[in-house]
Amino acid sequence: MANWCNNWVIFEGTPEAIEQITQLFKSMAEQEHKDDCGQLPDFVQDTHGDYFYNISQDNESAGVFQYETKWSPNTDAVKQIAEHFKVNFTQDYEELGCLVYGQAIFENGILNDTCLDSQDFDSYELDDETDTYHFEGKEYDSEWEILDTLLERKMANAKIQHNEN
Repeated sequence: MANWCNNWVIFEGTPEAIEQITQLFKSMAEQEHKDDCGQLPDFVQDTHGDYFYNISQDNESAGVFQYETKWSPNTDAVKQIAEHFKVNFTQDYEELGCLVYGQAIFENGILNDTCLDSQDFDSYELDDETDTYHFEGKEYDSEWEILDTLLERKMANAKIQHNEN
């Protein structure tokens, strides 16, 4: 049985492209409901079982979708959608059971995918007695703030290294 990876993606582009993507995700969600199986657009080359499951749309914001994938994010499939419609995207993803937490940004044809590794997850710990997390001498009620901090640092370091080259 798969561990489910939660994905949130925001597409950015022309209103026409965003409307086409919205219709695509709407039709995939409807087809998933009928077939009871994951979906992929016809034009996406599936290489890793990158199917979309439990697709929903943020009705407040155009181009914002939430869905699940098995075990890990389907960034390659999302990239193919973005290339097809000539848009950019930001994809946040997490599946903490498999130590998966990251963000992919596709802008102007360039994909930057940053995710935490096991060392990052080992840098904090849960105190079972107090049900609090300890990180860098501070106590947290939830690990989400720690994960966000670690990811932001990793992305900033990647940006610095990129600028130095």
